Parts: sequence; C-alpha cells; structure tokens
Amino acid sequence: MEGGGLQYNPRTVEEVFRDFKSRRAGIVKALTSDVEEFYQQCDPEKENLCLYGFPNERWEVNLPAEEVPPELPEPALGINFARDGMQEKDWLSLVAVHSDAWLLAVAFYFGARFGFDKADRKKLFNMINDLPSIFEVVTGACKKESKEKSAVSNHSSSKSKSNPKRVMESQGKFSKGLQQKDEEDEAEDEDEEGLEEEDEEHGDALCGACGENYGQDEFWICCDICEKWFHGKCVKITPARAEHIKQYKCPACSNKRSRA
Repeated sequence: MEGGGLQYNPRTVEEVFRDFKSRRAGIVKALTSDVEEFYQQCDPEKENLCLYGFPNERWEVNLPAEEVPPELPEPALGINFARDGMQEKDWLSLVAVHSDAWLLAVAFYFGARFGFDKADRKKLFNMINDLPSIFEVVTGACKKESKEKSAVSNHSSSKSKSNPKRVMESQGKFSKGLQQKDEEDEAEDEDEEGLEEEDEEHGDALCGACGENYGQDEFWICCDICEKWFHGKCVKITPARAEHIKQYKCPACSNKRSRA
C-alpha cells in the first residue's frame, strides 16, 4: 500500500512526531479541503473501507491490509457503511474521532517497537497533545478554544493577542474582520509586523459614547449588536469584566432589547 509505512520506520521521538504530524495533515485534508472527494470515495456499496494518512501528507481510502497481524495498526474498518445513515457533519466527526485514535496507536506502536522509555513516551505525548485533535479541527472546536485563550492572554499582558471580535488595548487588534489563523499559522511575530499599519487605520475610529478618537493605551470594546466601538471607561467595562462577557451589548442596544 502506498506510503503505508512498510519501508518507513521512525526511531526517535522527533521522527515519530513528524510521522504523526504528516499523517494527521493528510487526514485533515481528507475531512476538510478534500471532503467532497473523500465523500465520493466512501461509497456504502463498496467493501469495508479505511481512511489512511501517510508520512507524505497524503490520504487514501482503501481496503485494510490482508496480512495478519498488519505491519501497522489498522484504522477503523467500514467507515463507508455509515456515510448515508447520518448527517454528513456527524459522519465526518465520527471518522475524525476514529482517526485520532488510529494516529495515537501508530505513534505509540513505533514507540513500543523501538523501546521508548517513560520519559520518551511522555515527551511524545506532550508534543502530540500540543496539536488540536482532528476532531477539534473538523468540528471547529480548536478555533473556539483558541479565541478563548486569546481573550485570557489579552488581560494578562498588554502585548498579548487580543480577542479580535470585541477587545482592543494598546497593541490589540481593532479590525473586526480579523480571523484566527490555523494552528500551524499562529506565528507570534504577526502582531509586531502589523502594528504600525493598524495604528494608522484606527486613528479615525470614534467612540460611540463620547465621540472621541481611538487612542493608544486605552481599552476599547465592540458591541456585538451594532458593531460600534466604545471606550471601556465610557460604558463602565473593565478588561477583567470583558473576559467574562460572551456577547457584549452597548447601553443603546440593551435599551432597545428591553423596550421590545
């Protein structure tokens, strides 16, 4: 089987992790960017099919290995049979869960085969655990978690990334349209590169309460209803309080809701 691992045997923790990461990348492609092709290949009329991820970051839907025991642990069998029996998003989530389990099995198979000790196994697990699971990527849970962490770090340090949706401090983001990057693209140097451009863009922003311009070293918050920005002091919201607000409504929008 192409890329199935017959000639590829990572022996160190770093090599096993690279193998894990590459196989994971292939499966993520199958369940996200290549999902239409993956869906078509998982025909319920075919035999028991498995989803494989390979060290070259490619994926393949194929029959399981014939030899017993196989060279590597096998993925979940018969993923195609459930395709038409449940909603597509639920089916993809189910495949993602089983793929996560398979990737761990393969990684620790290599660890056992080449005699990883307790320290090596712990190191390998921690490296793997720093990545979002395939299930989290497919369901979008990793983006939600990343956004929550961003809000917490915004309060702890004025130079940390701020919540792109609501909160703006001295070096925070003002543009509401900014999106969280994928886990592999979250480079910390992006904040520093865009600071000068963002300061120029924010100069014309006006507080919805007092009408004054945006200024550095001031805490701002955006209303999730009308999308207007306000000085925190004008609407009596502190950075600490903002961290616990899931959806902020400015005084005007709150009054509209109460009258309705």
